[in-house]
Amino acid sequence: MERFFLYDDIEDTKTRFVAFTGEKLRYDLAILQSTRFFGKVLVLDIQTNRFAIIGRDDVEEPGYLEQAFNRSFEETVELREYLTELMA
Repeated sequence: MERFFLYDDIEDTKTRFVAFTGEKLRYDLAILQSTRFFGKVLVLDIQTNRFAIIGRDDVEEPGYLEQAFNRSFEETVELREYLTELMA
């Protein structure tokens, strides 16, 4: 059987590992910057094995981070604050 590749690219990325504690949770994140995401970043929550491609508009979208990372509103407040600062 022959494989049909949609793409098979190798790209240099910039990865930032961040861990911080908030009032409710500890956050362990890997943030990958790449040209593939059209100005957005790939945010991996290392503790929960969840990830999302996030841009400034996504951070401001009500409920987006809660659904992407399967957390409550209260649990994403500090994450939202951090990502807002990161993308400023």
